[in-house]
Amino acid sequence: MDEQNTESRFEFLKGDKVLWMVILVISIFSIFPVYSASSNLEYIVNNGTTTGHVIKHMFFVVLGLGIMRLVGTVKYEYIGKLSSILLGLMIILLVVTMFTGQTIDGASASRWLKIPGTPISFQPSSFAFLMLIIYLCRYLTKKITRERLPIENIMYIFGPILLVFVLVAKDNGSTALMILMVSVVVLVIGQLHWKYIAGFISASFVAIVFFLLIALNTNMIGGNRVHTWMSRIETFTSSKAKTADTDDESVKAKNYQVMQAKAAIVHGGITGMGPGKSALKQMLPQSASDFIFAVIVEEYGVIGAAFLISLYLIMMIRIVMIASKMPAFFGSLLVLSLGVMIFIQLSVNIAVAVNLIPVTGQPLPLISYGGTSMLVTYLQLGIILNISSRIQIYDEEGMGKKQSIAEINDIA
Repeated sequence: MDEQNTESRFEFLKGDKVLWMVILVISIFSIFPVYSASSNLEYIVNNGTTTGHVIKHMFFVVLGLGIMRLVGTVKYEYIGKLSSILLGLMIILLVVTMFTGQTIDGASASRWLKIPGTPISFQPSSFAFLMLIIYLCRYLTKKITRERLPIENIMYIFGPILLVFVLVAKDNGSTALMILMVSVVVLVIGQLHWKYIAGFISASFVAIVFFLLIALNTNMIGGNRVHTWMSRIETFTSSKAKTADTDDESVKAKNYQVMQAKAAIVHGGITGMGPGKSALKQMLPQSASDFIFAVIVEEYGVIGAAFLISLYLIMMIRIVMIASKMPAFFGSLLVLSLGVMIFIQLSVNIAVAVNLIPVTGQPLPLISYGGTSMLVTYLQLGIILNISSRIQIYDEEGMGKKQSIAEINDIA
């Protein structure tokens, strides 16, 4: 009887148990660096209190875990079927954000949309990104029965991608580029003909160059952040050229974020300074979000960073394993696509902290302070766990690895 009760309690974590454990460990660990780094917001930015920020972070962790579990109770096929409607809603919110968006915590871009009558704000771009990927996965699955006409690809695949890209790019260039990158990966995995993918990449490149030329040389695109992007690229190249050691104060100012992040990482050494003992968190801008990995390395050292990266690596391996075991094409494609989203965001955040790419505002999944990004990541993982819980069901129903076209379309 006791054994049966234990099994039922453990079954509360529906889906891949190893993935659940990794998510829980990272979620609990995130409380410590956020508590330490958020002191920057209290004493330097004069925004709230450290205790208030960590309580808010813990609230989002619990809420995210709850959402992740709740998603497991809904058939993922229904999420796919609703994706086109939800994507349309997100596009409307992106348009609204362009005209009424707000800034938060000193950010220079108006990416947040406030819910009327409440103090709650969120970033529609994160949800639009997720809905776009789910929509692409379902559309590619539903239309796998025949060769699509070029006009269909333009209207139902390339059109939505470029529309979301354009609406996001004005205030969030890094997320917009990630949208293009992940979308192309989804198209490749989704078996779209290579000639359409090549054509889309070429057309996107031309459109981006055209946009940059107009933004840099005219005032036709008001409020764009192209000059900020160019400045960050110049700062990155100058830091690689070791001009950070120059006596030019303007160069030092531009390289300030990178210099502080690198100093924090070096200061951490092998074993780190200890939890909460970061000496540079007060001088590191966005220490609780974009540069939290540098704070983690300083406090927990290379050993702590390696442990965290190993957890992320286990997460990625489990995601690939779930996709490989899933007999339904839509489920397998969706798991891989969501995994790519998480992996790219993770890689970008760490690469910025160690100065491998220019500075950009991408949070560390499940760890960085911030509600929207955390909830979207939990939602992604909830869908993945949902799909993993269906593998055994499909096996019991006798659905093998080789599916008929009818089975594929019925699942999507």
